[in-house]
Amino acid sequence: MSETPEQEPLPPPTTRNVLWRVIQFFMQVLFAVWFRFRASGFENLPEGGALLLVNHQSFLDPLLVGVALRRPVSYLARDGLFRVPVIGWILKNTYVMPIRREAAGMSSIRESIRRLDHGFYVGVFPEGTRTQDGKLGHLKPGFQLICRRANVPIIPVGISGAFEAMPKGSWWIRPHCIRVVYGEPISREQVTELCVKPREEEFLQLIRDRMEDALERAQRACESK
Repeated sequence: MSETPEQEPLPPPTTRNVLWRVIQFFMQVLFAVWFRFRASGFENLPEGGALLLVNHQSFLDPLLVGVALRRPVSYLARDGLFRVPVIGWILKNTYVMPIRREAAGMSSIRESIRRLDHGFYVGVFPEGTRTQDGKLGHLKPGFQLICRRANVPIIPVGISGAFEAMPKGSWWIRPHCIRVVYGEPISREQVTELCVKPREEEFLQLIRDRMEDALERAQRACESK
């Protein structure tokens, strides 16, 4: 996708900058001690760009998905956070994309696609909000626009234990086993074939099935620790 004058050039999609590496190092140590954190399914991750569809259990989820990887993951965050001292600087320098509420639709979708085309992993939470009970909730269909326009595979990601560690409404992080599973991919060919209006429900069901499978595998990994 070509650059426009308003867009800043994107950094290399597979290289972590110094800030990312420093934060990642401290998070790896903290998560290993506090959560006995483990991740699996790395063989399912492609070398190029991919859309990571993640179940949403807590505020910790973006960190949990990226902490075990050797390349960055790009997420969306409210643009107001970028104006907060220190936090804004960290977000800007850890590949986070600002999203404006009054123009949240197409601008965020275009930027997500631009990064996917550039080779980034882009993380999306299809539920739109954190779970109330730890289970996978209803998937909102908005992310399908990204699926239709970006020629990349989809990787379902299952997180288990983050709900118990930091449930919705809690500001305290409790020690609890957390596991992340990068699940069975949905190939670009499958996305192209199914991401059309007549097969929309079939496509959503496939995504839900793959996300459920990744979540169940993560839950079993916690139970067998």
